Amino acid sequence: MAETGKEAAPRSVWLEDGKARRGRGGGQPSGLDRERITEVTVRLLDAEGLAKFSMRRLAAELNVTAMSVYWYVDTKDDLLELALDAAFDGLRLPDPDSDQDWRDQLRALARSYRTLLVRHPWLSPLAGTFLNIGPNNLAFSRAVQRVVRRTGLPTHGLAAAISSVFQFVYGFGTIEGHFLARSSSVGLTPDEYFRYAMNTVTRAPEAADVVKESEDIMAARGGDTVEEMWERDFDYALDLLIAGIEAMAARQD
Repeated sequence: MAETGKEAAPRSVWLEDGKARRGRGGGQPSGLDRERITEVTVRLLDAEGLAKFSMRRLAAELNVTAMSVYWYVDTKDDLLELALDAAFDGLRLPDPDSDQDWRDQLRALARSYRTLLVRHPWLSPLAGTFLNIGPNNLAFSRAVQRVVRRTGLPTHGLAAAISSVFQFVYGFGTIEGHFLARSSSVGLTPDEYFRYAMNTVTRAPEAADVVKESEDIMAARGGDTVEEMWERDFDYALDLLIAGIEAMAARQD
């Protein structure tokens, strides 16, 4: 008898030899393949978001029946996990044999990950749901580890360094991506939506007080557009993290 009241054990489409691994040979129904289905899934998620995605909607886009899609994947989650890894294929990874400074490589990886999160707002909730052991995600993880190992930090500090940088990027990119998606959904540019949000916030007395107290911070932030403000914030925060890594590494000297 199945146990109740407990979370299901972690699983991954990448650990199974079932339907999700089919589609590389002949004889598939409806002439589809797994790569095509995953490609269309990513496109639908980009266009309509995670909440509106369904196997029925996907089947309609492919002009097939839902049962045809299920020949390739056991569950909707399997397909979302495939789409998650497919999105990571867009990351630009440093050459492992390059002698480029680790700081520049770390900045490049961080910016590429941020771009990925902004381009695909549906990605961040999925990245926190699945095991993320597809080939593209593993290639990204391996590149990050290679770069951070070159910082001079002791081995026991490497995981913390990776977390400090890429959990920051995850949060920054998630908020930025959702902001852009929200402004687009209401038919406003990011700058228009930012002004609208600030005007709305200042109508609440307590929130207005907080905004008033932070006027000097906002003024010093710089930038004439939301995009410029984000760029300055991201670059400065990333510099802070790299400076922290340098300082901790220097303690080993």
